[in-house]
Amino acid sequence: MDDDKTVIDQVTDTLSAAATATTEAAATAAKKVRKAAKKVAKKVAAAKKKKATKTKKAGKKAAKKSAKKAKKAPKKAAKKATKKVAKKKKAKKSKR
Repeated sequence: MDDDKTVIDQVTDTLSAAATATTEAAATAAKKVRKAAKKVAKKVAAAKKKKATKTKKAGKKAAKKSAKKAKKAPKKAAKKATKKVAKKKKAKKSKR
């Protein structure tokens, strides 16, 4: 203990040092918590993006399939029509 300072001054110095130390510790703890929260938020956002891309891909695939079906529809209809005509001819022949 310093003889130059009074007891009250020494006590106030000690208390102020303790107060600053606790505020600094609280600030560093808050920073760590913020960092951890940001990391978690990034992971959650990444997971959401992955799910969204999967649904988008599925939607795109479905759209492609429906487009292909739409292109093939007239061809299939023509084939079916010719088959029906051929069947009718065979049926007529078998009745004779």
